[in-house]
Amino acid sequence: MTRGRFITLEGGEGAGKSTLLSGLESWLRAQGVDPLRTREPGGTALGEALRALLLDPAQAGLSAEAELLLMFAARAELVRKLIAPALAAGRWVLSDRYTDASYAYQGGGRGQPVARIRALEQWAALDLKPDRTLLLDLPVAAARARAAGRGHPDRIERENDDFFERVLSVYRARAAAEPRRFSLLDASASPDVVLAAAQAAVQPLLGTRA
Repeated sequence: MTRGRFITLEGGEGAGKSTLLSGLESWLRAQGVDPLRTREPGGTALGEALRALLLDPAQAGLSAEAELLLMFAARAELVRKLIAPALAAGRWVLSDRYTDASYAYQGGGRGQPVARIRALEQWAALDLKPDRTLLLDLPVAAARARAAGRGHPDRIERENDDFFERVLSVYRARAAAEPRRFSLLDASASPDVVLAAAQAAVQPLLGTRA
């Protein structure tokens, strides 16, 4: 059986990942693909419990090392319980964030060494790489303005602009370093335009599905 395809969505807070994920899921179903949709951190019972902890503003003093390990604990469970089995069965997987987020947030944002994140990626995430990563690119000021309208900010959303500039810088650097995997999408465009760009980026994979 042909391996399923793994598509990840990345970007800062307020970039529109959830909206795009829903639109992309509906479009794939119309193409005859039944994708598994998940998110990080989360996706499993353990992952959702860790998500609540990681995003809880009461955990403002959480160390960068603990944050990194908790992110990968949730990811290890998600990869082993859902993502890897689905791909092995020939099913497509759509994920709201994946390992690139750790390089951006825990690496760029928190200053954790790239080598440490890479080692965790190889071990905890089975070195499983996406077939396509859609990066929703949006300037920090615009992203913060959008996120401000969503209610009470979580622990990570409360970080300052410098933190998010570092996150965005790493995301852009990773996209530039891996142009065959990444598709950079202008998240300032309308949702319909962003979805059309995402469809164009994913379309080539449709000819290789199971």
